[in-house]
Formats: sequence, C-alpha cells, structure tokens
Amino acid sequence: MKRTFLSLTLSLFAFGMPVFAQKIGVLNGPSGIPCGYLMEQSSQKKNSYEFEKFASAQMLLPKLLKGEIDIGFLPPNAAAKVFNSGNKALTAIGISGNGNLYLMTTDQKFKDFSELAGKTVVCAGMGATPEYMFRYLLKQKKVQNVNLDFSIPNPDIAASLVAGKYDYALVPEPFATVSEIKGKNVRRISIQKIFTEATGMQSYPMTLVVCNSAWAKKNGEAVAKFAENCKEAVDWTVQNPDKAGQLSEKHQLGLASQVVQKAVPNSFYTWKNAKDGRSEIEELLKIFLDFAPNSIGGKLPGTDFYWQ
Repeated sequence: MKRTFLSLTLSLFAFGMPVFAQKIGVLNGPSGIPCGYLMEQSSQKKNSYEFEKFASAQMLLPKLLKGEIDIGFLPPNAAAKVFNSGNKALTAIGISGNGNLYLMTTDQKFKDFSELAGKTVVCAGMGATPEYMFRYLLKQKKVQNVNLDFSIPNPDIAASLVAGKYDYALVPEPFATVSEIKGKNVRRISIQKIFTEATGMQSYPMTLVVCNSAWAKKNGEAVAKFAENCKEAVDWTVQNPDKAGQLSEKHQLGLASQVVQKAVPNSFYTWKNAKDGRSEIEELLKIFLDFAPNSIGGKLPGTDFYWQ
C-alpha cells in the first residue's frame, strides 16, 4: 500500500520535507496531549508527520508491530512485554510523561496512608501502573487489608466519588482534575510524593515513546528528529496549558479544553531520552517484576531496548 499520493508527494517536495512522512500513533487522553502541538505544526506544514488516533494501547500495538505505525506512545510495562516476548520488535525512544497518580478522597479527616487499612479504594488501571504502583507503596508502608475495586470504568470514577458511592479513588490525570471540578469536597493526595518518601527517587515514568525496531534501524535520523520535536512539544505544553487545552479540543484528543488546562500542571509531562532514563524505567519495571512478572515478559529488557 502506497503511503502518499502524488499531490502529497509534490507538496512535501515544495516544503523541502521528506517524501515519506513518519506515521505517529497517538493515544486519546492524557498521554496524547503534547501531540496537539505536533498536530498543529503538521497542519501548518511545519513537519511531515501523519497522525492516527487510538482509543487504547491495545488498539495501537498491532499496527505498530506490523509497521503501519512508526512511532507510538505506550505504558512502560506494555512496551517491555512486547520487546521481551516479540523478538525485540519495539525500541524505546524516550520518556514523555512521569508519574501522575493521585489518591482522591472525600474524607476530610484523611491524613496518612496508613489510614487506608481495611478500606476500599476504587482503582483505575487493573494490571497497569496504577495498580502495581499502589500495591508496591502499600507494601512499603506496611498497610494491609486494602481492597482495590476495579469495577468502575475510568471515566465514571469521578462521578462515583462525588456521589458518595466511594470514599477513595486512585486515578491518573486528568481524572483527578475531573474529580475536583465535579466535587468541591474532593481532595487529592500525591502518590508521587509517597513514592519519593519510599524510594528516594523523584518520580517514575508513566508514558514511553516507542518505535518499530525494524523501522528505527533504517531511519536513525528520523528517530532523532522526532525525539527533538517531542521534547519541544512537551516543553511547549507545560508552558502553555491554556493553549494545549485548545489544541486538544481542536484535534479531538479526547479531553475538554478546561480539563486539560487544569490537568497539565499536575500531569508531569517531561522529556528524557530512553538511554538517559533507563534507570528510572527499570525501577518501575522491577515493581511489575515483583507483583506480576508476565506483565513485562518475565524479565527486564536488555540494552537494545533503549534507543542509543
């Protein structure tokens, strides 16, 4: 299947761009927000990227593995599992987002993590970073008998909390911000802060930028250029949450402008090349290795997982 038509080819030549545009897979939701900047640049012919949006990582992965998508955004454990069990089919380019988990509660007297003993916490992300990060911190803090409830779909957690059906919910941004917008009596407790207290590390990666390994081997300059552009997009997003919200709505990235504007300051968007961020990625993956080895393919990925 040809990836460009004659008219597109001619326009790319006219703007001095490569004939074949890189195909970028974007996840609707918080991890895709910085892509609003890149999508706007593309609409103005300032880059040659083509974007396809996906509702979930499970929908993005098949196209990434087939080479129909060159670059995408994935949770670290999903990327590691594919690398370990899929003939090293993916390469990590960099970290685009650090931990942004929050314990949201309507309990105005809540002060300490230990108070969760015997309580029920609605949890977003069964079998993903929210669950295993929370279990890890409960273990580190020696808090027992906490029931994690995964029965509420992520978009409905905020409404359930505000309605008083639950007292505690573990959610990432932007669901934390949605909870605050909907309920004035909702408080947030930073999981990142508790993680730092337990480990001495400042944070942990939540989102990796990855690429098809076979494509990367043939297109090293394109990988390097995207890393550069992604850093620019992340920096711009952090500095311009209001405009990032507007672009999120314009390019239909799944979040309302108002939510994005309020969520960006608490979303911890960042950029670090995978090679430089290897130790942070491995610290997170060790948590998965402890609680659910199969979730990362049974081992830490090797050096060739990290784009050089």
